[in-house]
Amino acid sequence: MGTKGKEIVKLKVESVVDLLNKAFADEWLAYYQYWVGAQVAKGPMRGAVVAELNEHAQDELKHAGMLSTRILQLGGVPVLDPADWKALSNCGYDAPTSPHVQDIVEQNIKGEQCAIEVYNHLLGITKDKDIITYNLAAEILEDEVEHEEDLQSLLEDMETVKKRK
Repeated sequence: MGTKGKEIVKLKVESVVDLLNKAFADEWLAYYQYWVGAQVAKGPMRGAVVAELNEHAQDELKHAGMLSTRILQLGGVPVLDPADWKALSNCGYDAPTSPHVQDIVEQNIKGEQCAIEVYNHLLGITKDKDIITYNLAAEILEDEVEHEEDLQSLLEDMETVKKRK
């Protein structure tokens, strides 16, 4: 990152990089959780669920790229070893041990709710102190809120299908 670009950050840059790396680890784990969930999902509405999981997986991968770019701009290094992702993450990882679509959707709602908290926290820390990271967090937060809504709608649809039977 350029000298002036670092100078305008009114926070300890290393602390921001640490927070971004934790979010970076979350995004990689979320990507994998969505991707593998789409591979193993079984049950009613499987097609709709798999389509949503695959779409969200691509968004999480995009978020990881955005975070990596910002980490590098701040003079940091993104987490290089995937073995470190789970230990560094805020939200962890829930393996889809039950392939039932409802269980997978519920696991991913939990992950999105954690991500919403993470990015909301990042917004609070960077507001008026690091506008670039703030805008990045706001953009990702918007996607995470949309993901939660999408998944909760799928759950509602599953409940409606159950009641009609």
